[in-house]
Amino acid sequence: MTRLDPAFLRAPLAHRALHDVGCGRPENSRAAVAVAIRHGYGIEIDLQLSRDCAAMVFHDYDLKRLTGQSGPVQQREAAQLGKLPLLGGDEGIPTLPEVLELVAGQVPLLIELKDQQGQMGQTDGRLEAATAVALREYAGPVAVMSFNPEMMVAMRDLAPDVVRGIVSCDYDAADWTLLRSDVRERLREIPDYDRAGASFISHQARDLGRSRVAELQGAGADILCWTIRSPHQEAEARRVAQNITFEGYLPAIPA
Repeated sequence: MTRLDPAFLRAPLAHRALHDVGCGRPENSRAAVAVAIRHGYGIEIDLQLSRDCAAMVFHDYDLKRLTGQSGPVQQREAAQLGKLPLLGGDEGIPTLPEVLELVAGQVPLLIELKDQQGQMGQTDGRLEAATAVALREYAGPVAVMSFNPEMMVAMRDLAPDVVRGIVSCDYDAADWTLLRSDVRERLREIPDYDRAGASFISHQARDLGRSRVAELQGAGADILCWTIRSPHQEAEARRVAQNITFEGYLPAIPA
């Protein structure tokens, strides 16, 4: 099993890069990536799929919150998305290859593939394929993860040497109103970890006390967590987690 590069367990991981719209750095933007690199933080980014099957560095399924324009990312081609300004910044939505070129192995890069069908089931494999192609020649510390374990199963087959993980949580019904209760109950126990060939989880900070987290850690899994927003939360999370994904403050980087 391929394990996380040790760099992933040292520098805290900037959630959606080191974003701050007040300083002109929207989520998942090149500006936020560049500043995270300057600070020496690891970087977490998200991927959605364009209409022409490009992996776009963007969190939401819909464009509205982050661009002011409505409609799914999947209804626009990569060139259009690249020209669509992110609110609070002066740049468009980047592609994964563009971000890989910017990071260039300087810091660890954690890539979350967003579920494309809405029910955490089988996918059409297009986002996974685009991700695998983009990562083929990348030499820096990198790992992929998803809430949807089927996407990691696909990445296992498409890019077996790329480290894989599962994003996990308590699947509270109030947070997952569109997900069937039986799916929530199943995923809550992270049942596909071995099948996906995962070596880590990135788990919801408030749920780190779950027995399944301890079980996986005891079996050798690396434990990351999300999303930490204060030094106090960080201290609590680090009782279990080996590293954090953070936003809204600047955590110390261990020597």
